[in-house]
Amino acid sequence: MRLNLKPIRDQTIVITGASSGIGLATARQAAEAGARVFLVSRNEAALARICHDLTARGYEAAFAVADVGDAAALRAAAQQAIARFDGFDAWVNIAGVAIYAKLLDTPIQEHARLFRTNYWGVVNGAAAAIPHLKKYGGAFITIGSVASDIGTPILGAYAASKHAVKGFIDSLRIELIAERAPVSVTLIKPSGIASPLPEHAANHFDCAVKSPPPTYAPELVADVILHAVTHQRREITVGGVGFLQIIGAAHTPHLMDRISAAFIPLMKDTSRRREAKNNLFEAGFSGEVRSRFQSSRRVSLYTTGTLHSFVVAGLGALALGIALAAAARARR
Repeated sequence: MRLNLKPIRDQTIVITGASSGIGLATARQAAEAGARVFLVSRNEAALARICHDLTARGYEAAFAVADVGDAAALRAAAQQAIARFDGFDAWVNIAGVAIYAKLLDTPIQEHARLFRTNYWGVVNGAAAAIPHLKKYGGAFITIGSVASDIGTPILGAYAASKHAVKGFIDSLRIELIAERAPVSVTLIKPSGIASPLPEHAANHFDCAVKSPPPTYAPELVADVILHAVTHQRREITVGGVGFLQIIGAAHTPHLMDRISAAFIPLMKDTSRRREAKNNLFEAGFSGEVRSRFQSSRRVSLYTTGTLHSFVVAGLGALALGIALAAAARARR
């Protein structure tokens, strides 16, 4: 059903995974746009610094320490947000972890822990947020991945969790439509992002690892999230490269399998040693939006066109004009 989402300056937005990467970029951009932000992460020290910086600049921000894999802790965080800001208008699931390893070399306890964060974190987020959003209306936004639709070598556990997230979100959306609930449910699927995720990941290779190239900036994903906060959208892919990967996998899967296999060396950085620690089981490195080692694209024409229909219409009109001009020349 259609619903009226508030202007961003009138919203309170809860953001999980807010202490680094896409989550931190979203928190800053939302606050700068006038929203009240409530940040959730396992890292209390990082959250305290981030909120101090935001409030010192005159923005409204608060936080709760919670592991999204802990359902009770996430419900408590939701209640803290309600108590602090008299409710919330949007909930954004961003918290995520990664493992770089061949699937059959991935320790089962690590595989399970990744699902506890990436998949069960979304399930727990829905249980914490949807009852409130059903009552008052709002947006429930989840960060999936282009890996929600395609296989990804040496990130197989991550891809499997993102497939599960897509299945959960798509099914949840249908159930809420059947109930005529006033909740906009959006799945956002980024392409490769130059966030600190690879630097924080569990890594079973002898060298450092990278996001699959070419990579986009975390701020571009934040742009899309804030669009979904105020516009009812079903699904948005961030980055034209990811869109082409999804289309290729759907229509030429055998070819895409071979192309993806060729990407494995590009996901390793043999010039650096792997990080000594990771954040799979406990809070680790935080406070950075972008990777220290990968460049990124801040702009995507595909994404701009996806968000702004007038751009798509303009490009379509331009293409039609070129075609008509070519036809006229051919007739002459």
